[in-house]
Amino acid sequence: MTPFLLPNHSRIAKNAMSLQERFDMAAQIPELYFNFYGRIAWRFEPFQVCADNLRRGFETGLSTGDNDMGLQCAIHAIKTAVFSGASLKSTLKEIDYYLHLLKTFKSAKFYTNILIYRETVSVLIDKGDATSIPEKAVFGDLDDPGNKLRDGFFCHRAIRAYWSGYTERCNHYSEKYMSISWPEARFMKLQMQFYHGLNSLDILKKKLRGFNSVKCKEALRTSISVMKSAAAHSDWNYSNKLCLLVAEQQSLSCDHLNAIKFYDASIESARKSGFIHEQGLACEKAGFYYKRYGAVHKALDYFKQARECYEEWGSSMKVDFIQNELNNVQILLHNELAR
Repeated sequence: MTPFLLPNHSRIAKNAMSLQERFDMAAQIPELYFNFYGRIAWRFEPFQVCADNLRRGFETGLSTGDNDMGLQCAIHAIKTAVFSGASLKSTLKEIDYYLHLLKTFKSAKFYTNILIYRETVSVLIDKGDATSIPEKAVFGDLDDPGNKLRDGFFCHRAIRAYWSGYTERCNHYSEKYMSISWPEARFMKLQMQFYHGLNSLDILKKKLRGFNSVKCKEALRTSISVMKSAAAHSDWNYSNKLCLLVAEQQSLSCDHLNAIKFYDASIESARKSGFIHEQGLACEKAGFYYKRYGAVHKALDYFKQARECYEEWGSSMKVDFIQNELNNVQILLHNELAR
């Protein structure tokens, strides 16, 4: 993992950005915003700030005739919006707008890059049941190391698999993605490190056959180390992720007090940062933890919180999944009262 920018480097970058606000540099805004908010700022600025400014870069690009740079800003705006837990339905509309513009411009450039996000968002909403479209992203030869679309294929397949609950599939694609070392993929590599760590924990908890537990534990340690480094530079973006990984690690070690402490810390951190999807995920994980130990009232409370978060996020797929767990917990409660 490439080291994060040192604090003085981030100050230099911010000072450089402030110069464009003092002078009339509209023509330079798309490229400036793409390079700063798309490639650098996610290390220390809130994802939401990055997404908003990348949209500004897109709009300025179109108004100044720099369509290519504007659309590159759009791709990065979508990316940071998805990982910030922005409304999935709003994000889908935004993506469809960009795809419509590309058709209007009769440009195939960037089409696949944007379409793959549409497919992912569609899966997160309802598994694509009502939100998918006939067009599918084309990736070319996935065995070709020079194919720069294959990293997107592996990454998005892993993300979809994780949120859909397909642990083995997620591991397959995340391992393929983590083996790619392109500098352009630093943002996505960091986000995938989080999911790879959580998925490795799921493998360990489920005791799935055919998986090397030593390798899974090493993946977890790496994920925690990477998130710790990331959180040191951006508490806003990464502390909730670090806390959730630690909570899951402690739950696996049967350290009840620390597990609960870190689940609650992750939930609160995600709430403060506006990461509604990861707030829901932390509530979901806490709910399963309490359910495993027979604390059904606590499990019910956390699952209800998770459902509320997923409803706000706009994922009917996750709402349905949590509702099923709520139904199961209600049955356990009923049986408990009937004794």
